[in-house]
Amino acid sequence: MSKLAASLAVTGALLSGSALAQSNKPTVVLVHGAFADSSSWNGVARILQKDGYRVVAAANPLRSVSADAAYVSDVVASIDGPVVLVGHSYGGQVITTAANGRGNVKSLVYVAAFAPDEGEAAADLAGKFPGGTLGQALAAPVKLADGNTDLSIDQEKFHDQFAHDVSVDDAALMAAGQRPITEAALTEKSGKPAWKSMPSYFIYGDGDKNIPAEALGFMAERAGSKRTIVIEGASHVVMVSQPQPVAELIEEAAQ
Repeated sequence: MSKLAASLAVTGALLSGSALAQSNKPTVVLVHGAFADSSSWNGVARILQKDGYRVVAAANPLRSVSADAAYVSDVVASIDGPVVLVGHSYGGQVITTAANGRGNVKSLVYVAAFAPDEGEAAADLAGKFPGGTLGQALAAPVKLADGNTDLSIDQEKFHDQFAHDVSVDDAALMAAGQRPITEAALTEKSGKPAWKSMPSYFIYGDGDKNIPAEALGFMAERAGSKRTIVIEGASHVVMVSQPQPVAELIEEAAQ
């Protein structure tokens, strides 16, 4: 074999080995919560992609826990290989249900997120401990033709309530593009929680005004969190203001 052929053979082997290593990394499925959209994951997704992870930022419908979880479950089922399922806020309740029966989900990551037990609703957990001020920040509800009610945050109150550690300009864009959630979704009771059978990881800020830090800590401890990170002063959108530690925790859960 010539030196050139030998060199090409070695290079090909190294490249194929590198591709195989990358393909063995889990796909990260990111599920946004209420009053947000998939773009809220942009900072985190950029880091994960740079580090060689395939990322899917699912568009959470925000209509009901059962329907939203069924949609995310279908997304997970369409993916070949292992998945790390990540939820923010109400998205945590969605992944808690969506992971059930999906053998390719290897871990759950809760980002300022609800991790309900069976029979609990997001609204129950948000009010379990003092400190949440979401109720006073909501805009006038929108009555829907199907009898449901859509809830959103008053744009004038959005920055202080939801994203105080994000710039005023960025928060204004987030407020304008926020996705409303039905009142029924926030009061729907959860079924069997996947965190009882899968490893879970938690990260949140102690400046969260939507879900009190005490409630988030309670859920993390109850779920037997493998690692819990509390970021001093961070708001409810810790994945927007602090994408690096959020991405690092997701990568730890992917190992």
